[in-house]
Amino acid sequence: MCKELIKYLIVFGLAIGISPVQARLVHHWKLDEDTAAVAADSVGGLNGDIQGAQPVLGKFGNALSFDGSDDVVTIQNFIPPQQGSVAFWIDPGFGSSKQRVFGAGGDFEVIVYSTGIVRNELFAGGSGTLQSNPGAVEPGQWFHIVVTYVYDGAGPSTALEVYVNGELDVVGTAGEPSVPTDTTLLLGHRAGAAGGEHYGGLLDDLRIYDHVLLEAEIKALANPPRVSARDPIPPDGVLIENTWANLSWTAGDFAVSHDVYIADNFDDVNEGAEGTFAGNQTGTFIVVGFPGFHFPDSLVPGTTYYWRIDEVNDSEPNSPWKGDVWSFSIPPKTAYNPTPSDGAEFVGLDNVTLSWTAGLGAKLHTVYLGNDYDEVRNATVGVPAGTATYNAGKLEREKVYYWRIDESDGIAIYKGDIWGFTTPGAVGAPQPANGAVNVEHTQILSWTPADNANSHQVYFGTDKDAVKNATPDSPEYKGSKASGSEIYDPGKLAWHTSYYWRVDAVYNTDPYNPKGLVWSFITADFLVVDDFESYTDNDAAGEAIWQTWIDGLNFADNGAQAGYLLPPYCEDTIVHGGSQSMPLLYNNTDGVTNSEVVLPLTANLDWTAEGVGELSLWFRGSSANAAELLYVAIADSTGASAVVAYDDTNAAQVSTWTQWIIPLQAFSDQGINLTNLDKFAIGLGTKAGIGASGGSGTMYIDDIRLYQP
Repeated sequence: MCKELIKYLIVFGLAIGISPVQARLVHHWKLDEDTAAVAADSVGGLNGDIQGAQPVLGKFGNALSFDGSDDVVTIQNFIPPQQGSVAFWIDPGFGSSKQRVFGAGGDFEVIVYSTGIVRNELFAGGSGTLQSNPGAVEPGQWFHIVVTYVYDGAGPSTALEVYVNGELDVVGTAGEPSVPTDTTLLLGHRAGAAGGEHYGGLLDDLRIYDHVLLEAEIKALANPPRVSARDPIPPDGVLIENTWANLSWTAGDFAVSHDVYIADNFDDVNEGAEGTFAGNQTGTFIVVGFPGFHFPDSLVPGTTYYWRIDEVNDSEPNSPWKGDVWSFSIPPKTAYNPTPSDGAEFVGLDNVTLSWTAGLGAKLHTVYLGNDYDEVRNATVGVPAGTATYNAGKLEREKVYYWRIDESDGIAIYKGDIWGFTTPGAVGAPQPANGAVNVEHTQILSWTPADNANSHQVYFGTDKDAVKNATPDSPEYKGSKASGSEIYDPGKLAWHTSYYWRVDAVYNTDPYNPKGLVWSFITADFLVVDDFESYTDNDAAGEAIWQTWIDGLNFADNGAQAGYLLPPYCEDTIVHGGSQSMPLLYNNTDGVTNSEVVLPLTANLDWTAEGVGELSLWFRGSSANAAELLYVAIADSTGASAVVAYDDTNAAQVSTWTQWIIPLQAFSDQGINLTNLDKFAIGLGTKAGIGASGGSGTMYIDDIRLYQP
């Protein structure tokens, strides 16, 4: 809930005689997560495991979309208050006649029917339930629902209400009070219910209060004040085919005037840097790029502009309300957005059509196409085209093609960029992939050779133009690689640096030695201990995760298991980064007090290199896990070891991805030699000398890295 809404509810409640503490919010699932993993309870801490439901644009931020088949969110240890209110937003799908929006075992649920009925079964069952009038909700739009209940513990006195969009739809008394029998709450179905009747639709902003909300409070929830500027025109992120623009917006509910910020740099506008403030005004409309207004010399083609509106009301203590940063772009005068895209590989040979987006104001296009980069760059005679397409006809196999589009608006000619693509059989498939980020500092470069090339020339450096234009006499030239040796070791790479490389195919019997495409990658600003991306299910080749991480398989006093027993050995759904994480199964029972997996270190043994000072790892548990202490241990080449424990003894029950940052000083203070490490371990139990062990569960570990402080 935003700060302004809280303030609004309190002030509004006091004005009409409502106590702000009359109904306490005890659970709040905003459902704003960007990734479909965990639904966080920001108030009560009962985070839910998302199974299948997907994040989509919601009523406020994101919402969860349920498929009506088997999507659920599982929330453990849920005990509802004996009286209360449940508020939420739905956009129902009506894929089936009866759908359970949420529910705990027994009778604590809300059902929606394809007739538009919303049914309140909170502490009520069977014929004792209360339902709205038909047509209360319908697909394709958001509805705010509040269902209330009062259960006194005995007798048929449970009072029920259903509100739709802030208005009371129906009120009654349940004839058959019923107490939930299960502490599992499901969103998208009901715990303990038979299969079928899953909810299909959108769900957002689910709240549970421990008292019955008053009507005025419900109206405030259904119609929250919108304090920020909204509805920008032009819409955020659009392209404007002109060099001036009218900008307008809808004012926030409490705004008296508006502070306007605009510039061509996002950070400057977001921070309100000097030169971005365009003034305070009462109107909700400005002109830019026109004489007498902001940017009087016109907006610059090829530029993205950012703007922000802060709403101002000097009588309000929360004023000004900072607005979102919106943007619009002016297209360049040159051609852009080529198809095939720049750097495309293995484009088909037959009837190839080149296309592009015309530059701003372009009336005529001139096409240049060939196999020689320098010829295409320097050409002055091309093929005219009246539209932004060109039929290149049949192309040759195993070639690198370069092309350029010059645009004319009748006043001037705007020379285009040089784009390139390859046809089947040419050099390709670079590793790391073109445009890759967070590349390791010891990366070996590789590629697939041209089919008939005798060798390949390699160019490498940090200057894109220098690599693109390099010859065998240039410092960027790194030598020739014979057929079958398509790798290049650039040595230790710098931190967080952009690198460019090019591979030219060489044909001994053909003067055509095409200049290859320029590829790029950016190195990481961290050292990788393990990101779990290299493991496979090929245990015959020694590539399974449990063949690198040593677990408790052969150790009676170690209850750990690294990876699953059967393929896939790594977790490929519950991940923090990349496509895999490590499942760490622990079982501290029958006298076992520690479950630990050990990684013998073969690279990055010096944990002082590059000035690193922090160890970072991401972990995720589950509320169903037994509470256990999580720890990390390292050992140096002399056998000396050090252990650091996580500061929450219930870490195994944390069901969201959580980053744990450990200052390396915490290890060195224990006498460990950080310059020559030998082993790294993660475990759950009493090894750190804190707490007691006893229980089992599954943890997920990902992205173990070393950072500079």
